[in-house]
Amino acid sequence: MPKIQRALLSVTDKRGLPEFARGLAALGVELISTGGTARLLRDSGLAVTDVSAVTGFPEMLDGRVKTLHPAIHGGLLARRGDPGHMEAIAGQGIRPIDLVVVNLYAFEHTAAQPGVKLDELLENIDIGGPSMIRSAAKNFQDVAVVVSPGDYAPVLTEMQASGGELSAPTRWRLAQRAFAATAAYDAAIASTLPRIAEPSPDAVLPEQAPALPPTLRVSFEKAADLRYGENPHQQAALYRPAGAAPGGLAGAQQLQGKELSYNNLVDLEAAWELVIEFDEPASVIIKHTNPCGAATAPAQPESYRRAFAGDPVSAFGGVLAFNRPLEAETAEEIAKTFVEALIAPEVTPEARERLAAKKNLRLLRMVGYDRVRDEPQWKKISGGLLVQTKDTRALTREDLRVVTERPPSEEEIRALLFAWKLVKHVKSNAIVYAREGQLVGVGAGQMSRVDSVKIGAAKAVLPLKGTVMASDAFFPFADGVEEGARAGITAVIQPGGSVRDQEVIAAANRLGLAMVFTGVRHFRH
Repeated sequence: MPKIQRALLSVTDKRGLPEFARGLAALGVELISTGGTARLLRDSGLAVTDVSAVTGFPEMLDGRVKTLHPAIHGGLLARRGDPGHMEAIAGQGIRPIDLVVVNLYAFEHTAAQPGVKLDELLENIDIGGPSMIRSAAKNFQDVAVVVSPGDYAPVLTEMQASGGELSAPTRWRLAQRAFAATAAYDAAIASTLPRIAEPSPDAVLPEQAPALPPTLRVSFEKAADLRYGENPHQQAALYRPAGAAPGGLAGAQQLQGKELSYNNLVDLEAAWELVIEFDEPASVIIKHTNPCGAATAPAQPESYRRAFAGDPVSAFGGVLAFNRPLEAETAEEIAKTFVEALIAPEVTPEARERLAAKKNLRLLRMVGYDRVRDEPQWKKISGGLLVQTKDTRALTREDLRVVTERPPSEEEIRALLFAWKLVKHVKSNAIVYAREGQLVGVGAGQMSRVDSVKIGAAKAVLPLKGTVMASDAFFPFADGVEEGARAGITAVIQPGGSVRDQEVIAAANRLGLAMVFTGVRHFRH
């Protein structure tokens, strides 16, 4: 690409623009600008040509029309290597524009304001900006387009090193980002406007977007290639929402360790979603998306020791999550065994020092989870996409319905509520054995519920006598409760709703068990 001689700058996000423009001017680039951007550049001591001086027309209709003119788009779309194009613009007195620096009206920011009206939304739909971006990106062989302040420094560095030019790969990369930006912008508009039922000027945008909109528009960009998928013969990559601030697991900061794998990320998500169920300090150990250890305690190190004690064999090579900053004492305990990955809201310097010798341990800090915690859940099926709201239904003791002759004791109620949080995160059919604050046994993913009961008991390392049992769905027969009693449980929590509920309740009464119904099911497929 020849040397960049003319640049058009018109931005809403003005971060870093004066410095970038100053660098362009130092390279001899003529600056063209509009409205508030032109004022900012002049106030920064830079010489600027107004767009109206280029077009011969003033800004019109309260700024709605300013860059939609052949003098602008002819200068952007003319192919420099086509003599006919160059003769055509020369005949109209149009000069080429070699660089466009544009970002768009803050539509999404406006839409996020409480009580925003339709008229204000419409005024924040950019017209000229997307048009200039698309014109420049379409003609990327001859015109460079910058839509993000994050590109200012690398673009300026390359121009300074090359005497004012940008390479073809750079222009192609910038063009792709430009088209992605306009696509995401249009998707935001198309997703927002249907939330207003009646198109009157005073219509107000509802503050809550529908969880399941009539049309689902998404735009994701690749954040990283992964070594492979669930198995080595499968390709895999991590994608994040285009243009969004990093958040959730996809935006977590890796502090040390090998690169993350597909399976690491799936397990880390399962671990994090479980550990944040608890208000008190909690530790979770995950294997193949199911918890093999989970515990709470007043202090984090004790919660980890209790979680590990639940199944030390399965904990080997596990994925860990904590709902408090990782402490040094906890890190010392973790360092005694092999761990694949670990995530926490923060990691203290002392804990990082304790784990530094574990070079392969993938250590992550969660970032911006509050921005994404209520995202809908997706599952791909052939030819389509299943979408559902997240299973965030919380349960309190007031929600429990005692259905047996013996009500649960206070200690049993606390254990039952703890077990209920756990069973929601176990693959169906799901059974959990627990005592207050400690997971004892798990039966996961069986085709028969009674088999999950048996497997959970068989897997238990700690004594089962005096534990409680949680089931993610109703017991279809009394045999599940009978097997649990044989293992040593004293109380059961389950949704209820089976045609044989009375048989199951009768079995619990006969065995001296307390049983509560929740009326809520927690299938997890």
